[in-house]
Amino acid sequence: MLHTVRIWDLPTRLFHWSLAASTIAMIVSAKIGGNAMIWHLRLGHVVLALLLFRLVWGLVGGHWSRFRSFLYAPRQLLDYLRGQDRPAHSAGHSPLGALSVFAMLAVLLAQVATGLFSDDAIFYAGPLSRLVSADIVEAATRWHAELGQYLLLALLGLHLLAIAWYTFARRRPLVRAMVSGDRELTHPLPAAADGSRQRLLALGIALLCAAISWGIGQF
Repeated sequence: MLHTVRIWDLPTRLFHWSLAASTIAMIVSAKIGGNAMIWHLRLGHVVLALLLFRLVWGLVGGHWSRFRSFLYAPRQLLDYLRGQDRPAHSAGHSPLGALSVFAMLAVLLAQVATGLFSDDAIFYAGPLSRLVSADIVEAATRWHAELGQYLLLALLGLHLLAIAWYTFARRRPLVRAMVSGDRELTHPLPAAADGSRQRLLALGIALLCAAISWGIGQF
């Protein structure tokens, strides 16, 4: 018997697709350069607001969106790699998926943060670059344009490969679940709260995070 369980609440789904679209657009605008850097800056603030939202939502969001639901101990990761699946692994993030999520959030946060302090001396100067020393600006610019960029591209590639593997090799429709929010599971597991109260809370948090990101851009 299969159980239809709400795994991803609407705020998490909107965050996911908004972050995906904004990150891709941010990368493309950086590659184009020139006047497109204006959009690169704007998209950076969008991504910052989204990341701030996810950090908060990871504490107060639906069950499967909370960090504690996919914060695995090293032993649990090893067990998973040995083929010892648990029902929860097929619902939210598996131990490997959790590592991917945390790595992606960390790299994106580092990329956005260094962007705020970067200055390429041609088209773009981060809004906080004038508040720190030239050495910090140089280090931030180097990370943002070189190592950070390549790390982000590598993680995006791994993320797409992992989705393809889970979808076709393990028959787990991850993309469909992130669209509808529901998964069909063999075990009854807790459903994520996804009512009007949760969505209004998410809206308030999103607006606050957007205001913070906008405020940082005004320095």
